[in-house]
Amino acid sequence: MRARPGRREVVTPCKPMSSSPADSLADGQPADNQLANKSQAWSALFSEPMSELVKRYTASVDFDKRLWAADIQGSLAHADMLAAQGIIGADDLAAIQKGMAQIREEIASGRFEWKLDLEDVHLNIEARLTELVGLAGKRLHTGRSRNDQVATDVRLWLRGEIDTLVGLLGELQRVLVEQAERHADVILPGFTHLQVAQPVAFGHHLLAYVEMFARDAERLVDARKRVNRLPLGAAALAGTSYPLDRERVARTLGMEGVAQNSLDAVSDRDFAIEFSAAAALIMVHISRLSEELILWMSQAFGFIALPDRFCTGSSIMPQKKNPDVPELARGKSGRVVGHLMGLITLMKGQPLAYNKDNQEDKEPLFDTVDTLSDTLRIFAEMMAGLTVKPEAMERAALKGYATATDLADYLVKKGLAFRDAHEIVAHAVKTAQAQGIDLSALPLDALRQFDARIGQDVYEVLSLQGSLNARNILGGTAPAQVRAQVARHRERLGAAVAAKG
Repeated sequence: MRARPGRREVVTPCKPMSSSPADSLADGQPADNQLANKSQAWSALFSEPMSELVKRYTASVDFDKRLWAADIQGSLAHADMLAAQGIIGADDLAAIQKGMAQIREEIASGRFEWKLDLEDVHLNIEARLTELVGLAGKRLHTGRSRNDQVATDVRLWLRGEIDTLVGLLGELQRVLVEQAERHADVILPGFTHLQVAQPVAFGHHLLAYVEMFARDAERLVDARKRVNRLPLGAAALAGTSYPLDRERVARTLGMEGVAQNSLDAVSDRDFAIEFSAAAALIMVHISRLSEELILWMSQAFGFIALPDRFCTGSSIMPQKKNPDVPELARGKSGRVVGHLMGLITLMKGQPLAYNKDNQEDKEPLFDTVDTLSDTLRIFAEMMAGLTVKPEAMERAALKGYATATDLADYLVKKGLAFRDAHEIVAHAVKTAQAQGIDLSALPLDALRQFDARIGQDVYEVLSLQGSLNARNILGGTAPAQVRAQVARHRERLGAAVAAKG
């Protein structure tokens, strides 16, 4: 007899849905581990064994075994609910809990034997559980399918990885904020079209990446809400006739909600695609930073030096110091973007509900997480060891007439229309170029030939430091603004750590 929906009394445990001879044994008697001793859990229907080639082609255990902790976590929550609903007995629950504790220890210590014949992480763990606890292990799968089980496992695993990645993004931001404060007064030539445009504080430049990585973290946190929904209970595709309490499982697992449609719950991987899109954006930002580090480290720029441990030499040219880490990160961004495209393509042609195609979601997802995690860890350490060369930066800023816009603004404040001021300054720059000097090196008399309103105070405007200081508005590059933004980011990052703690 089974409990009716809504009732919570403990009843006699139901028999597993199987015609196995072991199922006819009285409760408490040892049962043969049929699942572990045959090639597949479903092979009773088939008249010939699976081809060895097909077995290797379809098996996923070599890569999905990393889901083992999530699989055990989800199974324990499911078993707890089955017992609470009276679908399995308290003795079965205790046996499952004990067996899972042993399996967890075996896997963590490396003593667990993963079997290709059992296809995936789920059947490997279930088979070992049945070896250890007999019929209770067979009853664990009551009311669920591998379809909703794997969707749950991936979500649980990805939820934890997102939390780790958000923490790594926070650490990289903290490193950049420290460097920004240290170099709030260092002058860097700001570029547009890779041409010298206007002087900016190097700290201000670094804080631009802090803003990018902060948005990246926000995207991950937001995506986590949709990752953190429970598919378990959807079974194969249509739900189940057992009186499951799915909300209880969701609460046990710390999930924010329950998937409301069984077909959708088992078949869609949009949560993985959304995460991969956020990951691809992070790697795009990493790639942009990498490109600048590579340029800045070259002899043509000479703005920075990277610690030796993040560089390599040449096998033929002894003078070389190559920025391998930024170059490789720039390349790996293509790898992560490619995984995003692969997942989108994987999903686009599938009818409802679950299809074997979805086995192909895990390797790109796993590699995306691994690549992103390693990259963020390395970049935090590398950027902390960055050496800045302020003199080289300032020399470069002086080469590109970076304060020309400041002269135009100066003339506007004297009463000229901006377009007229723009024209006048263009002539002044042309004159300075002909003489091979900066605008600030032109004598006052020469400057006054372009407009009589130019006075001695123009030289403060034409200095690089004066240009920086003049942009003292919210979001501007003035050192005072850089320090204000540093304080804001420190407070934000500190609050995030406190909230997590």
